[in-house]
Amino acid sequence: MDWTQEYDVVVAGSGGGGMCGAYTAAREGLSVLLVEASDKFGGTTAYSGGGGVWFPCNPVLMRAGTDDTIEDALTYYRSVVGDRTPADLQETYVRGGAPLIEYLEQDENLKFEMLPWPDYFGKAPKARLDGQRHTMPTPFPVSDAPAYKDVVRGPLDVDRLGAPTPDYYIGGRALVARFLMALEPRDNATLQLNTALVDLVTEDGEVTGVIVERDGKREAIRARRGVLLATGGFEGNDTMRAEYGVPGVARDTMGPATNTGQAHRAGIAAGAATDLMDQAWWSPGLTHPDGRSAFALWFTGGIFVNQNGERFVNESAPYDRLGRDVLDQMAAGEVTLPFWMIYDDKEGEVPPCKAPNVSFSPTQEYVDAGLWHTADTLEELAAKIGVPADALVATVEKYNGHVPTGVDPDFGRGDEAYDRAFSGGEPPLVTVDQGPFHAAAFGVSDLGTKGGLTTDVTGNVLRADGSAITGLYAAGNTMAAPSGTVYPGGGNPIGTSMLFSHLAVRAMADAKQEASA
Repeated sequence: MDWTQEYDVVVAGSGGGGMCGAYTAAREGLSVLLVEASDKFGGTTAYSGGGGVWFPCNPVLMRAGTDDTIEDALTYYRSVVGDRTPADLQETYVRGGAPLIEYLEQDENLKFEMLPWPDYFGKAPKARLDGQRHTMPTPFPVSDAPAYKDVVRGPLDVDRLGAPTPDYYIGGRALVARFLMALEPRDNATLQLNTALVDLVTEDGEVTGVIVERDGKREAIRARRGVLLATGGFEGNDTMRAEYGVPGVARDTMGPATNTGQAHRAGIAAGAATDLMDQAWWSPGLTHPDGRSAFALWFTGGIFVNQNGERFVNESAPYDRLGRDVLDQMAAGEVTLPFWMIYDDKEGEVPPCKAPNVSFSPTQEYVDAGLWHTADTLEELAAKIGVPADALVATVEKYNGHVPTGVDPDFGRGDEAYDRAFSGGEPPLVTVDQGPFHAAAFGVSDLGTKGGLTTDVTGNVLRADGSAITGLYAAGNTMAAPSGTVYPGGGNPIGTSMLFSHLAVRAMADAKQEASA
């Protein structure tokens, strides 16, 4: 092979996982090349409003006085994930987050703080209802690191609406910018934008390097210790979505358009086994005038109805659970898209959704696109959205009857802590009784696919027979998620990506030390 460059480690992808892997490599004394296919660093992580990680009992939380224990967190995680994924992989994730935060906090550039966020299965054993398993990167002014302002992806309003770049790094953008600051003084780290991983180089079953494409030219780069694939999922590839049975379309994902599964394909070609390839991190999606349904949460009113004008779901449920409920009913032929949020005029014409993730465009644009409707009566509104008038009226009347009791016997809205996270701990039941009445179209969105290459507890990619592919590692949405078919708590996607990237590179560093000895 005619190698054009050589490094100890090659990392593909620049989200929280890729950045953490590159940082770990540089800090452990390995030469590392990080390649990013797009013109911005950050991947899906940079679109995350919180950039949080679900790392129980980490130093940030312990300093805040949590009385949580790793054993309780593991009991919770195992109870919701079940036996769908290997127990050792689950345990590695739950136990590994705290040591990783301790490791990262030794660098003055990497700062974190607690962001309380309830676990997503509030009735499961040892669920934490006060949110004390969630940590986020500390925001900071762009003026503290102006060089990264135009090379860190997002936020979504910038990329989709042309909004100006904000003056603060917040959420996932803060995490990515902090890693860039931490990597800058390390001369053994090289980061390249507009450089796509095209293929893996294998020799005698071992991965020894990568083929990348930059400015239309391909080159082979040797990786002496290993290759880490942390390029996100394949949510931006409709062909792969169809091939593996992932519901929805690329248009409605929250991942970058460059998340097309090239690393998955390369890993499979190198002999990797896969799992969970029909899975994604789901959410309801508010449909915008550009036709895209974007992840939405924090509903302060309204109810969802199907094509029959009937409620069919807990509107305040954790977004992945809500999205899966919608998909299950779609598969059963009980729900068609769009489904509709029905709300009254208490907050005006704009839907009572405080976190649309992509900011609202002018109201008239939704009206012109047929996405928002208004009428003086529910009967008139029903006619505009094509649902039976008598059913819609009966649905709203029944729901309104539940509001004074604070209990939703039909769908359990408000029964769990997450349901009440945006209503001050009170039941999130608000009457729909003040005309005029409104309807807003919703679809199904996702935060990326979560199926990928199977790995061991160090992120080393495995073949179907369970043997490890020497030199090949995967993390985040490029690996088969330890959480299986559920979303245990906010920060699981980024947390998984960061931890297994870190563990993968530590394994490569250990291998180098063993070889030297």
